[in-house]
Amino acid sequence: MTDAARAAPESYDGRRRWQALGVGLVAAFMTLLDISIVNVAIPSLDRGLDASPADLQWVLSGYALAFGLVLVPAGRFGDVHGRRNAFVFGIALFTATSAVAGLAQSATWLVLARLLQGAAAGVVNPQVTGMIQQLFQGPERARPFGLLGATIGISTAIGPLLGGVLIAAGGPEHGWRWVFFVNVPVGILAMVLGWRLIPHRPVGQTAHRRADPVGVLLLGVGVTLLLLPMVQREQWHGPAKWLLLPAGLITLVGFTLWERRYARQGPPLFDVGLFRVQSYALGALIALSYFGGFTAIFFIFTLYLQTGLGYSALVAGLAITPFALGSAVASAIGGRIVNRFGRPLVATGLLAVVVGLGLVALAIEVAPHAPVPWVTAAPLLLAGIGSGLVIAPNQTLTLSEVPVPQAGSGAGMLQTGQRIGSAAGIAAVGAVFFSTVGSDNDWSKAFERSLLVSAGIIALALLVAFVDIFRHRRPA
Repeated sequence: MTDAARAAPESYDGRRRWQALGVGLVAAFMTLLDISIVNVAIPSLDRGLDASPADLQWVLSGYALAFGLVLVPAGRFGDVHGRRNAFVFGIALFTATSAVAGLAQSATWLVLARLLQGAAAGVVNPQVTGMIQQLFQGPERARPFGLLGATIGISTAIGPLLGGVLIAAGGPEHGWRWVFFVNVPVGILAMVLGWRLIPHRPVGQTAHRRADPVGVLLLGVGVTLLLLPMVQREQWHGPAKWLLLPAGLITLVGFTLWERRYARQGPPLFDVGLFRVQSYALGALIALSYFGGFTAIFFIFTLYLQTGLGYSALVAGLAITPFALGSAVASAIGGRIVNRFGRPLVATGLLAVVVGLGLVALAIEVAPHAPVPWVTAAPLLLAGIGSGLVIAPNQTLTLSEVPVPQAGSGAGMLQTGQRIGSAAGIAAVGAVFFSTVGSDNDWSKAFERSLLVSAGIIALALLVAFVDIFRHRRPA
């Protein structure tokens, strides 16, 4: 009997665990989609609710902030108490807050709903990754992680397209409401199937464990201090806000010291010893750097197309489709071959993304009057293929040596790093974009410069991947 079979309830045969995975992937797609789908809804939101720039910033960033805050505690809860309860609770809250967001009558109402919606998404996602660790073992995890990677890539890239379709169908003033309402029927179905299919029992441990409230508090404060100045970069003027960054880092150092001490008494919120596992530490660093450049691409591209060039939300979404298609196909392939090629596969994908983004900038430079969706389609397809060879394979390799009882918290910390990277990348790339628009009033130049910054951030992930490759090739 495999470790996977021992870890899961006896009734979890091959068919049922794939059914459980399918439910998890649908939930992950829905929650990750809401990170990018709202980008194209901003003009409609502005008209429908007369929202201020600060309100719109919180609608976008509040979701990611709340998402990042609860990932590790929610992952640990699933490790200890079983994943089904956490998953179903998270989906129920996400579905309810999606309905509340769609019914919003004011910008404040919508911001509060988005904060709760982001927290719900943060509860759901580590349960999906932990479930893969629980139901699959060793090399057989590559395929489900490949599917999860495809889900992450497609949800992020296809969000603007789906948002454009929904806004076109619902009208310019109220189309944004359907961006949230679409989650309700899917959420109800995922809730019912999740209760039936997802394993309930925790893995290899008793459900009664002491809580770690100090660890939860330190991690939450540290992550908040890191994210707040980045998500509020346009609203909080002056350099004082950046003092929160060193304060956040100091708090996270305190979290690390506390977790080491707490581990002497019992299982901590997060076992910081995982960072001594080189595959986990280097993989987490690759994920942080990659998401710093990857997420920012869609943010600046939709701004460039809609605000700078006047394209509709639907056309802006269609322009990103080549990236989504390339990512979907490559993720499925990458998940199957990652065990054969290892980290060099991730390095190849990162190189393809960097080259693809460079070619996008070049295409706009050499054909300034051509339709942007057409001239950028081929290089975006290349970048999407590269992305598909990064996200899923890197996740598989990063979590390969994480023990099953720590799968949820380990995955939660990995995703927390991704959220921090995303916020930092959008802040850095957005600063270049808006400063260029403000000084030169040249949207094409702003997009080219900020795109090259995104490529540079992703190149840092490529450098880390090379370090891991050389580490494995060094003679023992």
